[in-house]
Amino acid sequence: MEDKKLKILYASPEIDPFLSTTKVADFVRKLPQSMQERGMEIRILVPRFGLINERKNRLHEVVRLSGINIPVGEEEKPLIIKVASIPQAKMQVYFIDNEDYFKRKFVFEDKDENFYSDNDERAIFFCKGVLETVKKLGWAPDIVHCNDWMTALIPMYLKTTYKNDPVFYNSKSVFTVYDNAFDFKFGDDLLDKVKMMDIEDDMLSSLASADYEGFMKIGVEYADSVVSTTDGMDNIEELLQNSEDKKVEEIKEGDDYLETHFNLYNELAGKADLAC
Repeated sequence: MEDKKLKILYASPEIDPFLSTTKVADFVRKLPQSMQERGMEIRILVPRFGLINERKNRLHEVVRLSGINIPVGEEEKPLIIKVASIPQAKMQVYFIDNEDYFKRKFVFEDKDENFYSDNDERAIFFCKGVLETVKKLGWAPDIVHCNDWMTALIPMYLKTTYKNDPVFYNSKSVFTVYDNAFDFKFGDDLLDKVKMMDIEDDMLSSLASADYEGFMKIGVEYADSVVSTTDGMDNIEELLQNSEDKKVEEIKEGDDYLETHFNLYNELAGKADLAC
């Protein structure tokens, strides 16, 4: 019987050529293309930050996927899905959009380099929006690869609220740690805004610090596998200290990270007892 194609979902704050502010954008540009060329089926979801030129990049709304309301704390925000292509790679990119969170013409800081106080809500909206979009697509990923702090809640949601959803029932998560730290503490209501069905207070203890490290810790805690690209990040040892029971990969400069991920995905998918 012919082997089933692995389905890989990528969630990332940015991807080249639409937005490139850190090495995440280049990583998420090259890795999915390489996996697609090796026979895997991929989907890529990123936020539609306001400095992404919709006309230049030919973004257009996917009406059949838009219209879901995403709860963030006491409020619900409408989810708009847009799509564009990277022609030379034959890849489509889905954009998570909402006027309140992503219309502004900057990423995480304003023109005076002040960190947006609602970046926590933007991250929560993005993480929930990714999962709801994939549900609406009816596309069941074998691997959900989350990149950087903005995607850190997805592994937890997969292990709690979405664990029995048919689309995600066999999904394994990968969380990649980058050195994109920020010095900001979110409000005391962060945990309440993060909560969804089947999430109790004690499940969020790693996030209690309400800062960058808290986001990274919760991503590491709930992911099935952790990848580090940080090359000497001071607290990486602490982030990974409780990860003895999961696959941990360290990517150093010069490593063949494409081959590393190909093997990692296959190893994780094998644990999911995928049918042929």
